[in-house]
Amino acid sequence: MNLLLLEDQDFVAADRIHLSGRRLKHLNEVHRAEAGDSLRVGRLNGLMGRGQLLRLDGQEAELQVEFDQPPPTKLPLTLLLALPRPKMLRRVLQTVSAMGVPRLILLNSYRVEKSFWQTPFLQPEAIREQLILGLEQARDTVLPEVIIEKRFKPFVEDRLGQLAAGSLGLIGHPGAYPDCPRAVEQPVTLAIGPEGGWIPYEVEKLQEVGLQPVQLGARILRVETAVTALLARLF
Repeated sequence: MNLLLLEDQDFVAADRIHLSGRRLKHLNEVHRAEAGDSLRVGRLNGLMGRGQLLRLDGQEAELQVEFDQPPPTKLPLTLLLALPRPKMLRRVLQTVSAMGVPRLILLNSYRVEKSFWQTPFLQPEAIREQLILGLEQARDTVLPEVIIEKRFKPFVEDRLGQLAAGSLGLIGHPGAYPDCPRAVEQPVTLAIGPEGGWIPYEVEKLQEVGLQPVQLGARILRVETAVTALLARLF
């Protein structure tokens, strides 16, 4: 935890917070914090700053806080991702949050198993938990927007074109396609498929609304690795 992320219910006054639970345990067991220590803090969806630890015991921590720094700028990106397998989904959510993606759309694909949509990791609180872990890692405060689309064709035909308007539309897909561009300076809509990639029909439908396939080379990457590699290359 590189940032102590605070929520509205933590505040007992404008500049005073009380903590318990997971964050208290982290202060005690990982930071080994003591009264008087200064810690990096951020208010969820708000500013960042410093907090001075006034009191710490096994039940509660009390900090005096001030906020004077904006969070880091988000990437100019909409990430369209075929729903990964549940265990991978948690890691991908943390990665997306840590790397500054502002909008993530989880989409169905022919190669996405139907059982994946039944995972409890898709519950709003479960998604939020993983996004917060990513924010704490990267020292950011602003939660990404996560949209769930269970029907590929209606989403692509009816809504994706408008979402991608004015951006560079790309499909991360192995094959004889152009190399993924580097260090772009414009908004990007990026679609990354499931293990094994999009099927040809899905690639065609994405192309119809203006997205073009690009590749990273001959190696086939896991979804979580492809997300990191493509975002690092693009931005």
